[in-house]
Amino acid sequence: MKAALSRLSLERPATLAHALRLLADSCRSERLTPIAGGTDLYVYLNAGSLTATRFFDLSGIPALRGLRVTPGGVLRMGALTTFRELGAHAKVAAGWPSLAAAARVIGAAQIQNRATVGGNVANASPAGDSLPVLLAHDALVRVASVRGEREIAFASLHTGYRRLALEPDELIVSFELPPAPRGAPAFFRKVGTRAAQSISKVVFAGLLHAGRASAPDLVRLAWGSVAPVPVRAAGAEAALLASPPSRAAAAAALAALDRDIAPIDDIRSDREYRSAVARNLLAQFLRTAHPGYSRG
Repeated sequence: MKAALSRLSLERPATLAHALRLLADSCRSERLTPIAGGTDLYVYLNAGSLTATRFFDLSGIPALRGLRVTPGGVLRMGALTTFRELGAHAKVAAGWPSLAAAARVIGAAQIQNRATVGGNVANASPAGDSLPVLLAHDALVRVASVRGEREIAFASLHTGYRRLALEPDELIVSFELPPAPRGAPAFFRKVGTRAAQSISKVVFAGLLHAGRASAPDLVRLAWGSVAPVPVRAAGAEAALLASPPSRAAAAAALAALDRDIAPIDDIRSDREYRSAVARNLLAQFLRTAHPGYSRG
C-alpha cells in the first residue's frame, strides 16, 4: 500500500448522532472521509492517490442499515445497504428489477458483499452502475447533519464530475424509490470490457409505461458513463412521448439521443463507440418495452 498507514487516523462512531457531530467538528480542520464498504477507498489508498488522512467508519451505525418496502409500495433502503442485499431481495427483484440487475453486476461476489449503495452514490463516479437506475426511478436521497435532515431529488444530487450537492457536514442516510407504474417494463444494461468486474463503458436504465392512450405516458431513459454526471436523455424521452409506439418513433428517439449525450474519449473507450453502444441499448430497450417499436 502506497499510502503511509502511520499517517492515517480512524474514528468508529456507534450512532448516527455521534457520526454527525464528529463530521461537523472535523470541518474546522481536515474533514473526515466516510468509509462505508470501502471498496473504492481502499483502492485509492493502495494506489497512493488519496490525500485524506482522517477517516470514520460508518459500518457500526444501525440507523444507516435496513431495507424494506412500505405498505404504500415505496422502497426504503439505508445508505449501508449492500449490493448483495439488493440483488438477493425478492421484493426488490419484483418491484425494481433494474436495481436488482445492477446490484448483481457490480464487481464480484466479494465486492457485492461489502459495497454499499450509499458509497456508490457518494463516490460520484459517472460510471457508477446503480446511478442510472436511481435516476430512472426518481429516487429521493435523505441526508443529515447536526442541523437536521433534508431530502434531495436524485436528479439534483450530482452537480459535476465527482461533486455532490451536499454541504461538507452532511452525510447520506437513506434512499427512497417510489413504486414503478404497474406494467411498466424496467430495463438495465451495463456494457464493459468483460462481463464481470469491469467498469462500465456505457450503463443504461430505462422505464416506459404505455398506458391506455396511444402514446406512452411515462418514459425515463437514464445513462451513465456518457457525461460527467448521470443524465436523462430529455430529447429522446420527448420523442417517445410524442407518438404511439412505432419504428418511426424509435428512429426519432435514436436521432434525439445523439443530441442528448456527448460521450468523451478516455482510457476505457472512445466517443464513437460509446455513442454507438448507447443507440444500440436504446433500440434494444424499445424492442423489449413494446412490440410497436418494431413495427412500421
